[in-house]
Amino acid sequence: MRLLIVGTLNGQLSTATKMAMEKGAKVTHAANIDQAMDILRSGRGADLLMVEVSIDINRLIANLQAERVHVPVVACGVGTDAQAAVKAIRAGAKEYIPLPPDAELIAAVLEAVADESHQLVFKDPKMGGVLELAKQIAASEASIMITGESGSGKEVMARYVHRKSKRADKPFISVNCAAIPENLIESELFGHEKGAFTGAIARRVGKFEEADGGTLLLDEISEIDVHLQAKLLRAIQEKEIDRVGGKQPVKVDIRIIATSNRDLADEVRAGRFREDLFYRLNVVNLALPPLRERPADITALADHFVNKYANVNGLTAKPLSVEARRHLAKHSWPGNVRELENTMHRAVLLATGDEIGLEAIRLPDGTRLEEAAAPSVATQAAVTADAVSRSFVGRTVAEVEKDLIIGTLEHCLGNRTHAANILGISIRTLRNKLKQYNDEGTAVPAPANAAF
Repeated sequence: MRLLIVGTLNGQLSTATKMAMEKGAKVTHAANIDQAMDILRSGRGADLLMVEVSIDINRLIANLQAERVHVPVVACGVGTDAQAAVKAIRAGAKEYIPLPPDAELIAAVLEAVADESHQLVFKDPKMGGVLELAKQIAASEASIMITGESGSGKEVMARYVHRKSKRADKPFISVNCAAIPENLIESELFGHEKGAFTGAIARRVGKFEEADGGTLLLDEISEIDVHLQAKLLRAIQEKEIDRVGGKQPVKVDIRIIATSNRDLADEVRAGRFREDLFYRLNVVNLALPPLRERPADITALADHFVNKYANVNGLTAKPLSVEARRHLAKHSWPGNVRELENTMHRAVLLATGDEIGLEAIRLPDGTRLEEAAAPSVATQAAVTADAVSRSFVGRTVAEVEKDLIIGTLEHCLGNRTHAANILGISIRTLRNKLKQYNDEGTAVPAPANAAF
């Protein structure tokens, strides 16, 4: 974790720096806001800013927002000055740490605010199989595609691969491609020169350069516009990038890990994702099963999150009751690990007895876990129907028709006559459609012996 300390911290700088470094942080120091912004623009970057409370935090955060630098800020001040703490929080700081610093408090804030708790916790054999594959390929330079539902732990797996790689001592930079506006993502990835566009007040190094020597995680890569995908492909293949407004290419040495909660093969077929980029990224695929398919992990993760959030909130960790464990294991967890983590955080705060019972475990809408009844057959059917209808969104009629015809033909084991009868079309129409699909390069099931 990269920590940037801004200010002198009233003589407590060396103590705070030492404590942070003991917790594994790489610490950089800036005397003021201007120096801090220069460091951030240069590509040295930071995962967390620890800022002296006397510094104009309003101005600092305004500067960060103006240049689209997304990094949490923690304010620090001597003693427990409540007024200073309130002022800092109102200005946009995530936390306030009194000085002289406490080692455990710094550790908890670093973990909670910078989200540096990326421990891979598992017990289920299904997850164990994925982890073994990750270990096998971690030391290579191969690009990796990590797929799975939202909240299933794709970034945690990416960080695990990085820690096991030859680049472990170099930066790990994560970019959420879905969170960056389309008109800004090129600058975010490749950087820009001063004056390249309105608001470009200084040269800014992009994520590719920031990750030089290390690993770049392109989170939700499917959200990148198809027109930018060509530049992304060139950057990966040639190991060089062009800053927006730049005149000279810049060499970079990075390993790419990409994630997606969509089926990129489907996106390729629909023309929304470049096929050559897909194959460049998908050298090795790590498919993470959803939490509901690895039940042994549910209680293991629940225990882990209980300990984590008890520590963060300065509370004594309480054990989960037998009944709570039973209901946790039964729940489907549609939001996967992320939903479970948030649920256990609430449970830690709501528990009043010697253990965490069912009364403390509530879902996001406030429903008690045991009240979340299993969905009826009708509800399941409605959910399935909704999912099917949503899968049509963004696709042409011709694409949907092709999938229906090919799927029906596969169901009929290639029998054209049977398939045509099911589809309600003539044999001639079916033949013409299949010839068209064949000419387009689509694999068409071979005719059964009785067909044609």
